[in-house]
Amino acid sequence: MKVLVLNAGSSSLKYQVIDMTDERVLGKGLVECIGIEGSKLTQNGQAGDIVVAGNLKNHTEAFMLVMEALVDKTKGLVKSMSEISVIGHRVLHSGEDFDSSVIVTDEVLEICHKNAVLGPLHMPANIACIESCRKLMPNTPNVAVFDTVFHATMPDYAYMYAINYADYEKYKVRKYGFHGTSHKYVTKEAVRYLGKPHSKIITCHLGNGSSLAAVVDGKCIDTSMGLTPLEGLVMGTRSGDLDAAVVGFLAEQKNMTAADVINYLNKKSGFLGIAGVTDFRAVTARCLAGDKRAQLAANMFAYRIKKYIGSYIAAMGGLDCIVFTGGIGENASYARMLIMQGMEQFGIDFDFEYNEKAPRGKFSELTKPDSKVKVVVIPTNEELMIARDAKELTETKTKETSR
Repeated sequence: MKVLVLNAGSSSLKYQVIDMTDERVLGKGLVECIGIEGSKLTQNGQAGDIVVAGNLKNHTEAFMLVMEALVDKTKGLVKSMSEISVIGHRVLHSGEDFDSSVIVTDEVLEICHKNAVLGPLHMPANIACIESCRKLMPNTPNVAVFDTVFHATMPDYAYMYAINYADYEKYKVRKYGFHGTSHKYVTKEAVRYLGKPHSKIITCHLGNGSSLAAVVDGKCIDTSMGLTPLEGLVMGTRSGDLDAAVVGFLAEQKNMTAADVINYLNKKSGFLGIAGVTDFRAVTARCLAGDKRAQLAANMFAYRIKKYIGSYIAAMGGLDCIVFTGGIGENASYARMLIMQGMEQFGIDFDFEYNEKAPRGKFSELTKPDSKVKVVVIPTNEELMIARDAKELTETKTKETSR
């Protein structure tokens, strides 16, 4: 079985083809600048690279170009589109309607349209991509893998906000959480490594966008992001947690609308607002050069994560493992060092020396052999998680149909 994994952004489309017989990536590609000038497809495969420039008006035209590249006679990833057994889509928001990945039907699409208000930046593109695939490959099943469903196991007291209950019921204002596909993947890998299906794990997906999840026996009981990805940790351009009254105060002081302030908190805050750069590699370099603002940003980032880890240990009643993943989690030893300082009281015997020389982007155990709590780096693989869900759902449906 070959799975085509798609991740549609507002003006982009990332894709991979994965052979599920051995979970091998046959190739990957990216379409950029959809709907704007300078559209380009770049595809990388064993037979060579393909680069195609052109003006693509929408995701349908983008997917048509992807199909051409996939079956290119000399550098394609498959001989025919009929080799694609299923298409797996990363979809941002499930709302409260789904608690697992689903095969796309007309009803599923209708629900996704309804939930677009919860993710106005991403959902329209996610939906448009699915509709394009259903139109251009009508005989190939599509599976929606939602970024939020891993967190659907949170209890109500963890996901509710203390607002008027009628407003929650009407507008569905609550914590949903994001990065769920990544948290799910590294949780499964951590459970396999620990050999303990009954375990208490904190997964730290740290990148330009960052979130933590508290996971008990493989199920999420809390996560740091909320109604939107703005809540929680200090991030590349996002402020993370702050007093809600800040929105009104800044709106009045800076003569901005509430929407303007939310945009400011999403795109002009975090590392960018404090240190003037968004990439943690640049933050680290400036810290090592003695830049006080960069050090402040790094310290704020680490401190917020420490607070969440402490609160999650209390909520779970213990801890077996902390997982670092994502661009920062997998590669930034400086960030991990700051986060792990002073954590000995939780049974963590962190190996600070090995942390500095641990291989970047690869699995590593960063605690000493006798540490009661393990700290590990597990590279995330959201595309493979999407492919696994897509394969499982289509095989299950095939079995049910053949009965």
